[in-house]
Amino acid sequence: MPRKWGAALLAMTLAAATAACARPGPDPATATTSRGPITVWLSNNAAEVAWGTKMVDAWNRAHPRERIKVQQIPAGKTSEEALSASIIAGSSACLVFNTSPASVPQFQKQAGLVPLDDFPGAERYIRERTGPRADQYRSEDGHFRQLPWKSNPGMILYNKKIFRKAGLDPEHPKLATYRDFLDTSRKIVESGAAPAAIWPSAGSEFFQSWFDFYPSFIAESGGKPLVEDGRPQFDSPAGRRAATFWRTLYREKLVPQETFQGDAFGMGKSAMASGGPWAIVAYKHSIDWGVVPFPTSDGRPASRISTFSDEKSAAMFSACEHRATAWDVLKFATSRQQDGAFLAATGQMPMREDLAGTYPDWFAKNPAYITYAEQADRTVEVPNVAGSIDVWQTFRDAWTRSVVFGRERPEAALRGASRDIASILAEY
Repeated sequence: MPRKWGAALLAMTLAAATAACARPGPDPATATTSRGPITVWLSNNAAEVAWGTKMVDAWNRAHPRERIKVQQIPAGKTSEEALSASIIAGSSACLVFNTSPASVPQFQKQAGLVPLDDFPGAERYIRERTGPRADQYRSEDGHFRQLPWKSNPGMILYNKKIFRKAGLDPEHPKLATYRDFLDTSRKIVESGAAPAAIWPSAGSEFFQSWFDFYPSFIAESGGKPLVEDGRPQFDSPAGRRAATFWRTLYREKLVPQETFQGDAFGMGKSAMASGGPWAIVAYKHSIDWGVVPFPTSDGRPASRISTFSDEKSAAMFSACEHRATAWDVLKFATSRQQDGAFLAATGQMPMREDLAGTYPDWFAKNPAYITYAEQADRTVEVPNVAGSIDVWQTFRDAWTRSVVFGRERPEAALRGASRDIASILAEY
């Protein structure tokens, strides 16, 4: 994803004003009650496409006059750029089942999203399905412009074979505290069991912090987001402890300062990785793995640890002419039955409360997913704030400069990033 995506998107936003004159969208009052055929876009993930195709077939059999046409999101450098371009062109699908929460404020600025609470009972539906976490997905004006759909909660995967090679107990790994995690990492690298203890990307793309600092900060802070009530939260004791932990890993060469071209964990180049439940399918035939929560300074129990959701939402786009149908499709696609089908097809976690209790038979047959299902109830999202991409890019620039490369003390970098992000939030 381009490093200056936010700036590029802002430029496209300015162009959108002109484009809007040539390509006016449907009248909202008419579209909200209109029914008819719609188009749905999915990601290019094969398992999601397979689920989506079956979901659409089931809908179409029951609704021959309101048929769904399903496609993958148009090709582009990123899905976010492709969706932004479709907003400008007035060619968006009615529904997109792969909307990043970080991009929602930008799409809102482009007038590209329909507030879902325009529909009777929508807010109640979202809250009953998602539970208290639903409020993280409200826009700053209080509206829901996304329906929380599915998550891949971040946890620490570890390779049991590499742990054994390093003389470590793979069934009882010492990874709960920062001290234990560091000691375990040292033994892995010093023994030659793997070149790296863990190998997150050292890249400076804005989203990379979602897989190293952010889940660590969420765990250490007891569930704080990066920004809350319009103020940065990471220049805090918890944020400094998390940053110092990662700086130690980099300083002691337990984590490389370059980005691995490929899958370091899958190729045995690192003993651990930050990953969601997608990893179960990816590695089940190649790696004997285990999973634990992100460490904390005090080694608190898993039941008290939250993490980053790595969530994708479903959203309705303003080019949609038949929004009454689109809302019904949204509810159908996120029903208890379809969420269960999605879980079975992809192994990803629907944004539904108490997954293990909702689908006990499936989890009984697939016990490897239970740890992730329990963690899925304790997730924190990216802040739903205007300028979200610029906020994350500012943070990532400070992180790579200080934590990855040691060119500045992490404490000073967090303090400076907090000031800069506060200014960005004030400007927006």
